[in-house]
Amino acid sequence: MAGNTVKDKIKAGARIVDVRTPAEFQDGSYPGAINIPLSLLPLRMGELEPKDKPVILFCASGARSGQGMRVLKQAGFTDVVNAGGLDDMPQ
Repeated sequence: MAGNTVKDKIKAGARIVDVRTPAEFQDGSYPGAINIPLSLLPLRMGELEPKDKPVILFCASGARSGQGMRVLKQAGFTDVVNAGGLDDMPQ
């Protein structure tokens, strides 16, 4: 999977999106991540365009980011990764 890992995508400039709540985000997040809570993702997905740019989603466990991945893919985003929980993100 060389060249296609989460770490590689981050190095290449992927958008990193924390879909947790603003309170969770304020308690600490991944460096460079933006906070778009899952409930607001349909309203704010335009911030992630163009739709072919890699997007990496994470939350606390991977459940909400999995839902977010489905939302973005249904909207036509072509390179979306559910990276799981914050603790699963590369260091």
